Amino acid sequence: MVKIKTIFSCQSCGYQSPKWLGRCPACNEWNSLAEETSLPPSLLRDGVSISPDRSSSPIPIDRIKTDQGERIETEIKELDRVLGGGIVRGSLILIGGDPGIGKSTLLLQALNKLGEKKLKVLYVSGEESINQTKIRGDRLDASSSNLYILAENSLEKILEEIKILKPQCLVIDSIQTVYTTSMESAPGSVGQLRGSSIKLMYLAKKTGIPIFLIGHVTKEGVIAGPKVIEHLVDTVLYFEGDRGHPYRILRATKNRYGSTNEIGVFEMGDCGLLEVSNPSEIFLAERSIGVAGSVVVPSIKGTRPILVEVQALVSPAVFGTPRRTTLGVDHNRVSLLAAVLEKKAGFSLLNQDIFLNIAGGVKIDEPALDLGIATSIVSSLLNKSIDPKTIIFGEVGLAGEVRGISHWEMRVNEAVKLGFKKCLIPHHSKNLSNFHSLIDIKRIDSLRDVVEYLF
Repeated sequence: MVKIKTIFSCQSCGYQSPKWLGRCPACNEWNSLAEETSLPPSLLRDGVSISPDRSSSPIPIDRIKTDQGERIETEIKELDRVLGGGIVRGSLILIGGDPGIGKSTLLLQALNKLGEKKLKVLYVSGEESINQTKIRGDRLDASSSNLYILAENSLEKILEEIKILKPQCLVIDSIQTVYTTSMESAPGSVGQLRGSSIKLMYLAKKTGIPIFLIGHVTKEGVIAGPKVIEHLVDTVLYFEGDRGHPYRILRATKNRYGSTNEIGVFEMGDCGLLEVSNPSEIFLAERSIGVAGSVVVPSIKGTRPILVEVQALVSPAVFGTPRRTTLGVDHNRVSLLAAVLEKKAGFSLLNQDIFLNIAGGVKIDEPALDLGIATSIVSSLLNKSIDPKTIIFGEVGLAGEVRGISHWEMRVNEAVKLGFKKCLIPHHSKNLSNFHSLIDIKRIDSLRDVVEYLF
């Protein structure tokens, strides 16, 4: 007889305790510990007759033969880009986002594309009936005969249907609604998430079926049970955007088979999600011309250059302590650049509130944005606009110097395509003679040089 133990798991962060506690020591949430059954790892595999293949002895890496089969392309280029070129066989992919953001829509469209390529795919819905899923499929024009729909919550029954159908791609919508009978806790609990995810991971690694897991997001903006799920999967994707706006951004926060810097941009329409092939035009489409505090910066997201608008608003502080409010950029970075402007450029910002935003909802965390942030703050402070056909990029050091950045060719090329005529670049950038006839290049050494040139 196997001894079954009882543990108490935090439903917010996954912390486990042998006894009940009023407040979780890890995340400080009150009344979040729930009683669950703890089973040995061997029993976690009993619900499935599979287990990952393991070598019985160490093998030199140069003698290991891998399956170099091509990735499965969904024909949705923005999704394939974020995944690193397509779906890797046997991978476990977690996608999360706010309710109604478009997670289920995107994956249903992707499965329909795979079905049109004569691949047998299975969409498991734990939240909708097959009729409800069919209604949504009709709206999205998802009508491939190779797309199978299953409305089921029991993991054991789902695994039985997979053995019979043998799909080539699988979507679980959502992992929080799936439960395994090997555990007595309620669906959606940390124990059920862990047990179900482990079994699905064994299934993916053994059979080579790529599996997508849709995960709910908590009020803090993270996938429920983050430490329980995220370390098990191969790729973690987040679907971001405001439901009041049509544009959605898909980004990877973890990817074992590709870059985590790539983003995919979509537009939500009446017939589902549409790809945005040129995000720069979208992010600059509603830009106001001749407004103080606005500047365009070319950013690099993975292998794609994207032009974004940096907006700054500087106003006298109403209270004693000035505010530093940011959206899309690091709050600490803006405070640092404000201090450099004070010390090295002679601008008084101690009694000024600074509000800074990246238009379009995109998040940028690269140092090339520094010069754009600094110039937008100065522009708003002096109430003087910057030439709308000018782009600015470069890293700003604590001494006020402007440092070189990578991928300058891609940034300038993107600016030329969109009709920009002037470009401020770090002095130490390489030779740009190829662009002299297309765009006016101005090299700058320090933040003070930028201010003197622009204002």
